[in-house]
Parts: sequence; C-alpha cells; structure tokens
Amino acid sequence: MDRFDTTGRDRTMMAVVTTGNGGFDRLDYREVPVPVPGRGEVLLRVLAAGVNNTEINTRLGWYSSKVTASTDATANAQARDEEQRADGGWNAATPFPFIQGTDCCGRVVAVGADVDDTSVGARVLVRACMRPRGFGSMENIWMASDFDGAFAEYVKVPAGEAFAIDCAWSDEELATIPCAYGTSENMLHRADVGPADHVLVAGASGGVGSAAVQLARRRGATVTAVAGASKMERVKDIGAYRVIDRTADLVEELGENAVDVVVDNVGGPGFCQMLKLLKRGGRYVSSGAIAGPVVSLDLRDMYLKDLSLIGCTAWDEPVFPNLISYIERGEIQPLLAGVYPLSQIVDAQTEFMAKRHVGKFVLVPPEPKKGAAID
Repeated sequence: MDRFDTTGRDRTMMAVVTTGNGGFDRLDYREVPVPVPGRGEVLLRVLAAGVNNTEINTRLGWYSSKVTASTDATANAQARDEEQRADGGWNAATPFPFIQGTDCCGRVVAVGADVDDTSVGARVLVRACMRPRGFGSMENIWMASDFDGAFAEYVKVPAGEAFAIDCAWSDEELATIPCAYGTSENMLHRADVGPADHVLVAGASGGVGSAAVQLARRRGATVTAVAGASKMERVKDIGAYRVIDRTADLVEELGENAVDVVVDNVGGPGFCQMLKLLKRGGRYVSSGAIAGPVVSLDLRDMYLKDLSLIGCTAWDEPVFPNLISYIERGEIQPLLAGVYPLSQIVDAQTEFMAKRHVGKFVLVPPEPKKGAAID
C-alpha cells in the first residue's frame, strides 16, 4: 500500500496510553485509532520499541523543577502523590493522555501527501529528537515526550525522521539504538572526543552508558568505565580499558587531573568528584541525572581548571546519520537485555528499574489482526 486509505480512520490498534503523572497504574494497554499520516508524514508498523529511562521520568513528572530526587526516589514518592506537574515534561507540560515509546524500529506501510511512495516497505529507525526549526536552532521536540510514540502497533512520524537501514540485525536489536546511542553519540560529538582522549563513563552498564563506552572506543579513545560489581566484566567486554566499581572513591582510584572527558548521566552525590578527575581544559558532558539533578559544584574546580561543562539534549545534524553508518559498517554492537510483549510493559519497566541488566529492554507489539492490517 503506498497511499493511506482514509477509511483507515476506522481501524484500531493496541497501544499503551499513559494517562497522566503517576505510577504503573497510569499505563493503560487499550484499543485506540490507528494514526493517519498527514502531509509530509509516513505511517510505520512498529516492529520493536526500546524501553528508556526518559519514559519513566516523563510518566513520573521528574523533569519538573519541583523534583530534586533520583528517578527511583521519585517513583516511590509518586506511588503516594500523583500530582500533575505542569512542567514535568521535556518541553514543559506533557500532552496526557498520549502514547510513549521513544525508540522505534518500524516498517513504512503508508505515506501522506507530498511523500515519495518508494519508501513503502523500508525498514527504518526513527530519529526521536527532531529540530523543527532546523539545526541552526536548539529548539527540539521528542517523539514520545511531545507527541505520540512507538508503544503501539503503528506510529506516524515526519518522513525526514525515518532513516532506512540495511543490516542483518534483528528488529529487537535495532530498537535498542535510537535514544541511548543517539544521546551518547551527541555527547561525544559535542565534547569532540578523539583518539588522544581518556574518557570516563559513569553509569556504564545502562543504555546510554554502555553506548558511550562503545562509541568512545570507536573514536579511538581510552575508556574508563564505572559500573556495579556484577556488571564490570560485561562492560569491559564492550570496550572499556578499565572498569571501576561504582561504590569506589574515584579520586582515590584514578587521582585528580586524570581524564580528558567525563560522560556523566548519573549526577547525584558523585558529581562533586567528577570535576576533580578532569585535567585542565577538560570537558564534562551530561544529558541526564538519574541519581539526582541537584548537585554540589565547587566553582573553583570549574574556573581554575578552565573546564567546559556541556549540556546535551538537542541532537546535532551528523549524529543520527553517523549511527546508521556505524551499524551498516558493523562498527558497533547491540546490547539487548531482554524482550517483552507490549502488553507486559509494567514487567519490562519494573525489571528496567531493578538495574540488574546491561543494555536495553525492548517491547514488541502484537501482530496486526488478520484482515485489519494496513500493510
């Protein structure tokens, strides 16, 4: 099918609808209308969708300035307090009710007006971070934070954000890539990481951290990683030169002025050590703070050492095309921790928050009903 039949408005699909800020009870697996692609859009059948910390944080309203605790602590508090947070999303209010799912491996099944129908049938990855005003502006919107995402049988996206990919990876393996690897590649790109750099990656067993280890090694950098004791060998296997237990004193282990770049999506109490670890002229780069967003900063560490502190949310133009090329050339590997049916999203997010895994969990929607499929 190359053009979407308007009668598709009567078709339905299964999706996980997030109804508001709160606990798992806010995840409603139910039947909803299939989206209709508009001008410049494509409709994808979702083949697999990754699970990310950002979906949990968005459901919890963690991005609100009122929240100062870690994701785990906020989740425990939300079980008792389901306040709707007007500034709880990436761009202020979250458009509840809506469909989350930031990572999407899908297949193009229909196109809207002004879209070349030769893309129908292509397997694609969706660039989740979109720059609607162009790459000269830092304004950005995110699939599954600002509009409906991939925790569904179908999703519509701007045609230019669906990147065809030709590789032997499974759909589930591809679904581990967009958010974690895009975020990691963006941080390394902004920090201008190269072969001469010694890079410290905090939280190296998580989706973003494990991607950063691989991507920094791909750039030729020496990588020291921080991970839990049970995950240290697995992190070393993916490219870390050295792995340090996350309970260790990093300054004692490495010494001050030891690394060129710190990639830190952990934050929290450990932040105060990170700037001491950096050499003069070093770069600290972050796109998250799972252990807590409010940290202690000694400004003397920053200005006396001429450090650069780099915040990253909007992905720069080369980032996603780079990832597609790395996959197709076999330069990185997927880290698939487990696969769940979409209907078992609560089980997947519960296991995700237990932090016993390395890599990513992936959700797989049901096969389209016989006789009701669009593709």
